[in-house]
Amino acid sequence: MAKKVFVGMSGGVDSSLTAALLLEQGYDVTGIYMKNWILDLPGWHCPWREDLADARAVADKLGIKLEIFDFQNQYKQKVVDYLLDGYKQGITPNPDIMCNQEIKFKLFLETALESGADMIATGHYARTKNGKLLMAADSDKDQTYFLARVTSKALEKTLFPIGEFASKKQVREEAKKRGLVTANKKDSVGICFVGKVGIKEFLSVFVDSEPGPIIDQHGKVIGNHEGAIFYTIGQRQGLGVGGGLPYYVVGKSMEKNEVYVTSDVTDKELWTDELKLESVHWISSLSPKDLSDDFMIRTRHRAPLIKGKLSESNGKWSVKLAKEIRAATPGQSAVIYSGEACLGSGIITT
Repeated sequence: MAKKVFVGMSGGVDSSLTAALLLEQGYDVTGIYMKNWILDLPGWHCPWREDLADARAVADKLGIKLEIFDFQNQYKQKVVDYLLDGYKQGITPNPDIMCNQEIKFKLFLETALESGADMIATGHYARTKNGKLLMAADSDKDQTYFLARVTSKALEKTLFPIGEFASKKQVREEAKKRGLVTANKKDSVGICFVGKVGIKEFLSVFVDSEPGPIIDQHGKVIGNHEGAIFYTIGQRQGLGVGGGLPYYVVGKSMEKNEVYVTSDVTDKELWTDELKLESVHWISSLSPKDLSDDFMIRTRHRAPLIKGKLSESNGKWSVKLAKEIRAATPGQSAVIYSGEACLGSGIITT
């Protein structure tokens, strides 16, 4: 009897081809559209209806059933509120990572299994084997950075057929061969539920803010910001400070509503070779305590991998990098690799 797989179909080409491939491989496939976010924002229309229509068109083409899982309440609590709370604290959280951790590979997986599925599948560019998370064949599209807080148990029940493809171009060509309407659909951009609207515009809908001073490395007020909550470490654009050298955000005080910047690209406040991590998550039981090798660390999606050593003391983890990086951002994730395997991640605190 064929294994029953519930495929998360977002209305994009990646998940569309995922469903088609699994059907061809003999799986009993059901498409699932996760209704997570449907609100329009100022200057941005949420395209959930259009995406659902595209997912339905693909399902019809493949002759499979498409169901809707309504996760709006859980998504607001686990992802949107997580984002808002982080910004209110003065950090820069990553909602895409939290969405994978709490929604796609926890809530979706649990709901699918309770509904009779044997496994789930998504259109992520990654690979998995025996509960391990491996980089995608296409290093340019690899999404393991966003999957680094998924559990080994979840990965054992997950399929990533797109992860074996060499390029996005190949994915589109394969979708076109099968007559899928999403073959040439543009990729979604921006934060998972914000889309093309900027984070500043999004936050403005949900939080109050007041203008305050922008202070340079000499303690001089050089301008005014629209609210410290809108700024992130390393930010260069959108400061509204004209003339002379570019300025970079190196810190901020939520209590004083002040933003601190520097025009010195060598400023020690802007660079570091050591990271402190909290909420460290290991995908499987394997952890750096069991290994003596150096690891490769990625501090942003598609950022270069940097060699680093991990250490732990009283449950607190730190990473010593082989070279300095600019603008390590509290709230973002440092993702840890050994070869092509993604071992896990921690949230950067300093």
